[in-house]
Amino acid sequence: MVLNLITFSIIFSILGIVIYGQFSNFVYNSADTELQNAIAQLENSSTNSSDILPRVIEEERLNIREQSPRLVFIQRDSNGNIKEIEENQFLNDVFNNISFDKTQINQIYESTIDNKYTYRGINYQTKDGEYTQILINVNAEEDILERFTTTLIIVLVISVILIIIASCVLSKKTLKPIVSSWKKQSEFVQDASHELRTPLAIIQAKQELLLERPDSTILDNVDDINITLKETKRLTKLIKELMELARDDSKEINLKKQKSNLDKEIKKIVEMYCETAKAQEKELKNVLEFRQELNADINKIKELLIILLDNSIKYTEKKDTIIVKTYKKEGKCFIEVEDTGIGISKEAKEHVFERFYREEKSRVREKGGTGLGLSIAYNIVKLHKGTIKIDKNYEYGTRIIIKLPI
Repeated sequence: MVLNLITFSIIFSILGIVIYGQFSNFVYNSADTELQNAIAQLENSSTNSSDILPRVIEEERLNIREQSPRLVFIQRDSNGNIKEIEENQFLNDVFNNISFDKTQINQIYESTIDNKYTYRGINYQTKDGEYTQILINVNAEEDILERFTTTLIIVLVISVILIIIASCVLSKKTLKPIVSSWKKQSEFVQDASHELRTPLAIIQAKQELLLERPDSTILDNVDDINITLKETKRLTKLIKELMELARDDSKEINLKKQKSNLDKEIKKIVEMYCETAKAQEKELKNVLEFRQELNADINKIKELLIILLDNSIKYTEKKDTIIVKTYKKEGKCFIEVEDTGIGISKEAKEHVFERFYREEKSRVREKGGTGLGLSIAYNIVKLHKGTIKIDKNYEYGTRIIIKLPI
């Protein structure tokens, strides 16, 4: 915010200075042009005329006054003292106090009388060493410039205030995803540490227990060994999923898209799970009606379906049904996995694709879950520029709907 404020303040300040300088030059341009034209006419007449110089200067001065009534002429001797002030000029007695510098010849300068009247002036030296001081009142220009300066300062102050507000808003808006990402990363590290620590603690405890009974046989410790193997497998799966999520975050995954028969590939995966479902007294069916090729990374789509089927089998009971559907709608490929299991709460729907989120952690751990499967599924669908949502199935259970571009 401070950096934005400083940057914009410098830009506006430079812009204000440039605008002021340009406007100031514009305001005084007319007055300065009249002064320069007067000097040019005096020089031209004194050079080209053979008449007596004072008379020439006087005649030319009258001509100039007709063209520029605002001009005031003060004739000075070689020492700079006033010889004559043009007759009938406003405040003649006041001009006796106006400053004069013999070294400023043909240079425009500014003088103020009694801090009330402001004049732009220029000096001309004649051939006989005398001086003609030409003045023009610029009080009107000063007033315009003062008003403009006040307006410009007000605008700049308002701009700085708006910059501060905008910097606050933009900074908060910019930091919001960063803070959110940092928070999620911290939560991810904490959850990952917790998930890794649990199986490692179990494995360590069981191994230490085995060391306390060195004379026992494998048969005597079969339960402890099974628990150790089970936790090792879960640990291996967790590490694999963590590595996959890390690759997703680093954008290292490149899809290998090719046209494939989606229904055929899904049918193979469903048949692979049929025996598992049958052994658990669950019914697994498919209704495959897409009936065309899909341009996608078929291996990723298979991985996606395996994650969804794993979840459906884990969280359904005996006599429950799992149905895998494919169909075409709105020019898109739809894949649905629905079951008649325990369903999903409204709160869980909002967080189910977050890493390590589990509605009932203890029950998930019993079933060997890690809380990362749906996060990986979400990333796979996202890589294919598709959408995935999870909802309650009709009456009871869960339905996951995936929409992919063809």
